[in-house]
Amino acid sequence: MSPVRMLLRAVVLTGITIGLVVPATGAAAEPSVSELTQRINKSSAELEKVVESYNKLNEEIKATKAAKAAVEAKLGPLQEQLAQTEGEVGTIAARAYKSGGLDMVQAVLTAGETGSLVDRLGTLEQLARERQSRVSGFTTTQREYLDEQARLDATLARETAQAKELETGKKKIEADLKKLYEMRERAYGSATNPGSSYSGSIPSVSGQAGVAVRFAYGAIGKPYVWAAAGPNGYDCSGLTLAAWRAAGKSLPHNAAMQWDRVAKISRSALQPGDLVFYSNLGHVGIFVGSGKVIHAPTFGESVKISSVDMMPPYGYGRVR
Repeated sequence: MSPVRMLLRAVVLTGITIGLVVPATGAAAEPSVSELTQRINKSSAELEKVVESYNKLNEEIKATKAAKAAVEAKLGPLQEQLAQTEGEVGTIAARAYKSGGLDMVQAVLTAGETGSLVDRLGTLEQLARERQSRVSGFTTTQREYLDEQARLDATLARETAQAKELETGKKKIEADLKKLYEMRERAYGSATNPGSSYSGSIPSVSGQAGVAVRFAYGAIGKPYVWAAAGPNGYDCSGLTLAAWRAAGKSLPHNAAMQWDRVAKISRSALQPGDLVFYSNLGHVGIFVGSGKVIHAPTFGESVKISSVDMMPPYGYGRVR
């Protein structure tokens, strides 16, 4: 069973479906607000893992498409050179063996030329060998590029299939999440917790980090939207991506891939604009100073400012 299938099976069977079991008998008590909250939090955490896996697949598909395009860009000129060289060799062969000794043969065998007939025939043979060697070289290179293109096509097809598989699983989870939203409404009076925009003071931070921090403050109150990087909603890695994109830096849309991209720093070295990672690289927020991070929490919530210790941090990173 593929890792994706195993993840989906674990999420669907243990993370959410079991959490939705509600006593069927009329005598059983309604679940308490606390019980509903535990179910919602557990299901949301599992779903966020699936979303981040979906984001990772999308990033890998983008990289594969770029690599495929690079191969195709090289393949086009190569094929033109190959056709040209094959044409040159064909012309040499046709002229050399044309009955009556015309054109190339006449040029090589002209009586007025210096050197022996054997020398001039040797020259013709050498020229043909050189042209054929060029064709062989181009053919070998072309085969290598075609093999690489075929490999990339297969990779793209596999990753696209994985993305579809993950999307199918996500639809199942969303159906369960809909039930959880119904529970949220029973527990809290609303399926979602809409936020409001930030109206307080924004710390003064210089440079690109300052741009990213100000962007994050501007996103406060916008809803958590899976696989989104703005402008109307964000998931966790989508928010950090968008904040640093505004500052001119490129980050992948996946928390674990962002961790691989940043320079690792210590807690004591944290500065505004740095990224804080959580939940075994399943969640990420942007540090804004004073022990706070701005992050897109989870389904039903909005981008907000929280303590850097809202959950145990996995690690800290600086965008390079």
